[in-house]
Amino acid sequence: MQPPPPGSAALRCSPVPGPIPLPGPDSTHTCWGCFAASPCPVPWGGCAGATAFSRSSGRSLFWAPQVSLRWRQAPPAPPGEGGGAPSAWQREQSKEQFRASLGGRATHMSQKQVGCPPGEDAVDWCLYQLNGTAQFEVSEADIISTVEFNHTGELLATGDKGGRVVIFQREPESKNEPYNQGEYNVYSTFQSHEPEFDYLKSLEIEEKINKIKWLPQQNAAHSLLSTNDKTIKLWKVTERDKRPEGYNLKDEEGKLKDLSTVTSLQVPVLKPMDLMVEVTPRRIFANGHTYHVNSISVNSDCETYMSADDLRINLWHLAITDRSFNIVDIKPANMEDLTEVITASEFHPHHCNLFVYSSSKGSLRLCDMRASALCDKHSKLFEEPEDPSNRSFFSEIISSVSDVKFSHSGRYMLTRDYLTVKVWDLNMETKPIETYQVHDYLRSKLCSLYENDCIFDKFECAWNGSDSVIMTGAYNNFFRMFDRNTKRDVTLEASRESSKPRAILKPRRVCVGGKRRKDDISVDSLDFTKKILHTAWHPTENIIAIAATNNLYIFQDKVNSEMH
Repeated sequence: MQPPPPGSAALRCSPVPGPIPLPGPDSTHTCWGCFAASPCPVPWGGCAGATAFSRSSGRSLFWAPQVSLRWRQAPPAPPGEGGGAPSAWQREQSKEQFRASLGGRATHMSQKQVGCPPGEDAVDWCLYQLNGTAQFEVSEADIISTVEFNHTGELLATGDKGGRVVIFQREPESKNEPYNQGEYNVYSTFQSHEPEFDYLKSLEIEEKINKIKWLPQQNAAHSLLSTNDKTIKLWKVTERDKRPEGYNLKDEEGKLKDLSTVTSLQVPVLKPMDLMVEVTPRRIFANGHTYHVNSISVNSDCETYMSADDLRINLWHLAITDRSFNIVDIKPANMEDLTEVITASEFHPHHCNLFVYSSSKGSLRLCDMRASALCDKHSKLFEEPEDPSNRSFFSEIISSVSDVKFSHSGRYMLTRDYLTVKVWDLNMETKPIETYQVHDYLRSKLCSLYENDCIFDKFECAWNGSDSVIMTGAYNNFFRMFDRNTKRDVTLEASRESSKPRAILKPRRVCVGGKRRKDDISVDSLDFTKKILHTAWHPTENIIAIAATNNLYIFQDKVNSEMH
């Protein structure tokens, strides 16, 4: 018997458990390949396996692509179960047979699919590029503290704890090979911030770069914002490949000539020179924050941006440095009454009047600047009620939101707390529409994580270009991906030892207890000094940047990597 044609509309996965009527005349089916909790958009044969139930025969047929490419028949229904829709007993038998036919490979196959749009081939991630040195002892100043692609993905900026910003540029297309784009090579490196000292408060201000944000490109130059704990700077990045020569009043060294020696006039000319990248500070926005700046966000109007610290959010104009407008202030009259702090904020990607900020209590507040100048009263409050049965000493700490990101469409928000990532719909405030466990196996380790301060780590999260896959970091240099369409997830590792150039990354699995497979790693063996806090996803392609201590890993899907 031949399998149905790929992409057949009549043979798409239905919710588990039980079949639902589909557009075909006599077919319903349930997907045992991906075990989707909601309608699976993957066409027939696109997921790891599928089980089709025929109303006419009441038999279960399933096809395991990439494994056997053959059809098997489930046992007939016991007497009294009927021959129409499959019974619970039939579904369970089909499920067991399918697992047996895969021989334990279902998990690997499902993980392989993460990152691919519905109906397309699986995405196999491979290491495309590695920047950094393999030093046994890493200098504190070299640790990467932020990663950010620009709006086209052609430039990638990183900031470190030493106050430096490194910009990488993707090599342009070759004339001989128009589809061949090269690696991200160092484009420019500059010192953004220096250590300072606040004499009034007797506090040392670190040079560490907390955030970098690119401005939409308006001309040939590029612009970006960088910030440490107190000061935000606007930088202009320009190229120069010509130099003027033949001045009438200046010599070759640029010094003024004696006017008496000028006997003739000439027209200055531009002569080619080696390409030089110049980075100049255009604006310095200082003295706007009493507390440490944790996030900056550029508005969609391309004229303003906001910066947030623990208790306040300020609105700045990109052309005005001596004043800002305070739009959120949660500082109580008595600091002893303080119950929460601001942890992150971001502007809506399309509506310049909307922004969201998160708090240490796990709540999100959506504010509309059209309502009032001071947005202390939010328009919407997104908060998930706490389950009293799960209440513990660490509940408030692990519920603190460390990062919030609007989707590219502007419809959803992505948040990261210590153990989970959540997707919120702007139209539903009561609870998230999706919750993904990042490393739930650490729930039993919270006490030791509290003692070594790891429980206070701030992990970031990122969307892919189509908002269908989300990514975030974990410990042991692991990073996690969650496919929103297929509900599959995968754990990958960014390490020199296990990542060979152009080699497909093998999914990793953390074992909590009991029997352990060959490549599994025990939860007790995790290295909590190796952590992926900062990640970025190319705005349109399957290219991701992962910061691991002083190393920058760039991963790409295998198909594009081979083309390059």
